[in-house]
Amino acid sequence: MTDGFTETSRPFGFVEWFRIGERERAEAAVAAMQAAGASRLRTHLSWADYHTAEGQAWYDWLIPMLGTQMDLLPCLHYTPPSLSRTGRTSGPPRRLADYADFVDHVLTRYGRHFPAVELWNEPNNLLDWDWRIDSDFMLFSEMVGGAAFWARKRGWKTVLGGLSPFDPYWLNLIGTRGVLAHIDAMGFHGFPGTWDSEQGTWDGWDLHLGEMRAILDRHNPDTEIWITETGYSTWRNDEVEQVSRFVQAMQVPAQRFYWYGWRDIAPDTAVQEGLRFDPRHYHLGVKDAEGRPKLLARLLAQGGPAKAVETAGLSRPYLAARVKPTLIIGGSGFIGANLAESLLADGEEVLVLDNLYRSGVEGNLAWLRDRYGERVHPVLGDIRDGHALRPVVADAKAVFHFAAQTAVTSSLTAPEHDFEVNARGTLNVLESARATGRALPVIFASTNKVYGGLEDLGLIQMDDRYVPQDADIRAHGIDEGRPLDFHTPYGCSKGVADQYVLDYGRSFGLPTAVLRMSCIYGPRQFGTEDQGWVAHFLIRALAGQGISLYGDGKQVRDILHVADTVAAYRAVLANIGHLQGRAFNLGGGPRNAVSLRLILQEIEKLTGRRLERSLHDWRQGDQLYFVADTRRLEQAVGWRARIGWRDGLRDLAGWLRRHRLEEQAVSEATDRQAWKVTA
Repeated sequence: MTDGFTETSRPFGFVEWFRIGERERAEAAVAAMQAAGASRLRTHLSWADYHTAEGQAWYDWLIPMLGTQMDLLPCLHYTPPSLSRTGRTSGPPRRLADYADFVDHVLTRYGRHFPAVELWNEPNNLLDWDWRIDSDFMLFSEMVGGAAFWARKRGWKTVLGGLSPFDPYWLNLIGTRGVLAHIDAMGFHGFPGTWDSEQGTWDGWDLHLGEMRAILDRHNPDTEIWITETGYSTWRNDEVEQVSRFVQAMQVPAQRFYWYGWRDIAPDTAVQEGLRFDPRHYHLGVKDAEGRPKLLARLLAQGGPAKAVETAGLSRPYLAARVKPTLIIGGSGFIGANLAESLLADGEEVLVLDNLYRSGVEGNLAWLRDRYGERVHPVLGDIRDGHALRPVVADAKAVFHFAAQTAVTSSLTAPEHDFEVNARGTLNVLESARATGRALPVIFASTNKVYGGLEDLGLIQMDDRYVPQDADIRAHGIDEGRPLDFHTPYGCSKGVADQYVLDYGRSFGLPTAVLRMSCIYGPRQFGTEDQGWVAHFLIRALAGQGISLYGDGKQVRDILHVADTVAAYRAVLANIGHLQGRAFNLGGGPRNAVSLRLILQEIEKLTGRRLERSLHDWRQGDQLYFVADTRRLEQAVGWRARIGWRDGLRDLAGWLRRHRLEEQAVSEATDRQAWKVTA
């Protein structure tokens, strides 16, 4: 740590390039960066783009807009092809003084909007400077040295573009040419864990910056070190690691650091003159290419760098050699956290693997750690990252798998993401279990959506609900003999996972079991319109807000309290020896079957106020009636639902009043803002 900054107070910035015409994205990005706590922005002012027909007008708008809102660092690079010795933007200009003239022009036209100017970018990288025709960098030294001398003479600080990868020999060469005498800050680019370390070129911040400092001291001791680019690519879907790398970057001994970048590059984007980077380069943003926030963006929006530091500190996976814990994948979520608490209360050791994707679940993890201390072993990770998953599974004596994309609506919006999490992620879990070479139990949380829309189910429409025409289904619910019929991407992805779990019991002898759940509710639930509707209704009602109903509200579900759910999962694990490869329905059964209208009536009694309701069209994949026949599970393990739905609803309402309502309101407001700003 330098300059007296702490991890949470140190100013930081983002790197983001804006293409000509991206006005709306630029404005939204700046607003979102500021909301995330960033005060600085490094962006490019392309010499080549400036010389196009639209270029000057674009920068006449962009630079003042950015500079009035952020501490702006423009990077001036890319030769106009008409002036280049190679006809490419990476080529030296035929007249080297043209670059200094362009810098002078930029300072005159825009200089009031920024205090420092960066001269070129990654000059030792062939994409940015064609050193094949400048092998001794004499051309570069003359070009940049002259521009730096003139910029300083005019009163601006100068920054020399960072090296990629870091090359101490190149830097010393530039120093001997006298260029560093005119440089106020030397840029450094480092992406530990993304590609540098994998190519054997990354030796750590201390060593590389120490080398840089020693060279600068020989040529210009007053030159500062700025981290002009650092970041971490989430190409392996390891968003938690991006948070960790950001926190580490905050502690790097440099005068400034800029995080690369704000938003992923669209996969079909040609980065420069038809060239495409390594695929990892396209996933360096804190938001994805569609503008959806990754974990780091969400944490920064919720609480700035302090929230990122706090969350990075949650992970504590270290185990004593003798310990074989139960692994709960998705263990910071609603059901996972309740199951973890139950096991911990009985003296068990629990590994909690979670990517903290859902807003607020980090609070569940913090609660478990505060309550049970060293017996909770958090691992922040993602089931899509099979490489990181295997060693975690290897430590377990049993696996409960709850991690999922849980909303039908989200699956319709982003079906590929839904598949990668639910289907591919579950296969990663199974393969990790198989790789242990042990009979490792894997119990999977499936869904009643694997039975499809149940359109062929004959129903009678009553005043406040639908009931089946079939007397047996009315009495007992829908059993596991019902044919599978996957509807919506969510139903397909969960159905695929469901069948893979069962087949790994048959094909590979893993002791697996599947629980196809109905609607689970209870404490520690973060209910939304899309998932966890019982809690969502209560949260809205307790806050005095209206309720949106999709359809007519007569649709029926058998709701099950989470305490009964936890008991079912534990009973299945205790009896896994004779349940291998079997699937069971898990719900409240006929005695806990209620319509949405009936739930709302009961909530009105609990809150003492009339609820405003708005009706909307039916949502795709919605079942008019689903009540689970749980007799197979009851007979197999002796389980039954013990908490009636009215008692359970009162329990959840009491818990929300005591613990969650204010936090949930803040969390939902933050999420709405984070998703609204999609730059």
